Amino acid sequence: MTITSQPSADGRELTIVINGRFDFNAHQAFREAYLRSDVQPQRYVLDLQGANYLDSSVLGMLLLLRDHAGCDEADIRLLNCNPDVRRILQVSNFEKLFVIA
Repeated sequence: MTITSQPSADGRELTIVINGRFDFNAHQAFREAYLRSDVQPQRYVLDLQGANYLDSSVLGMLLLLRDHAGCDEADIRLLNCNPDVRRILQVSNFEKLFVIA
């Protein structure tokens, strides 16, 4: 599992790329990816194309990101979800909290 983050050129967007198993073992790396002190993004993009597994602990981690990003004002997009990941997010009603594309 690898997690990388890259701010946009203007610093307004932070893209976090997840590869491999996305589970509780990724908690610290995921947190560090969005708590970067060098950027204050207005939008977060999680690219889940390389995520081949997602467990229930990730739902909690996504909620922590949402709190960090401004709760109801947060702009967080979950992109490139495979069908299994998308199904977990839909069953959990996360499409009401995040943009899932």
